[in-house]
Amino acid sequence: MSSTTSSFPERIELAGEGLVLRDWTEGDVPAMPELFDHPDIAYWTPIVSPFDAAASHARLDRARQLRAEGTAVLLAITIDGGAPLGEVMLRRSPEGMEIGYAVGPAHRGQGLAARAVRVMAAYAFEQLAAEQVILELEAENAASVAVATKAGFTLLDLPLITGTEKGRPFALQTWGLDRP
Repeated sequence: MSSTTSSFPERIELAGEGLVLRDWTEGDVPAMPELFDHPDIAYWTPIVSPFDAAASHARLDRARQLRAEGTAVLLAITIDGGAPLGEVMLRRSPEGMEIGYAVGPAHRGQGLAARAVRVMAAYAFEQLAAEQVILELEAENAASVAVATKAGFTLLDLPLITGTEKGRPFALQTWGLDRP
């Protein structure tokens, strides 16, 4: 798996699959707790919990810091560039270009995550010359396995990534999508 080391652009807006993925703004801060303060997100992701106004500001600041460092880009998932419905992330990691996502509970069941993952993967391939993008997820997370499958990813024959997050052990499978 390879990735490029060039920095991310200062602003990113990606459109496709009926979505607009855009930068988080200060105006999104009030909507973030409704999206991220949920037991499923607390359990399956490293996003802090409880997720309140202070966590919203910290996440926005961290998103800006990661972008400036060239490490990751976090974008709001929207239908039309307006209200955020979730988040999609593209991160440079030792394993390659990794995508992560979270969709607010009120917005699930619309295929938002799979569509956002496909749009972000296309960006990684077309703009960052990635050869492969990956998802790291727990096999028991049926919703994420469904997203991976719907987005065209396949389970890779790699060792599980194990660790502990928020006092809970985890074992992540690696799913991959190769450059078309």
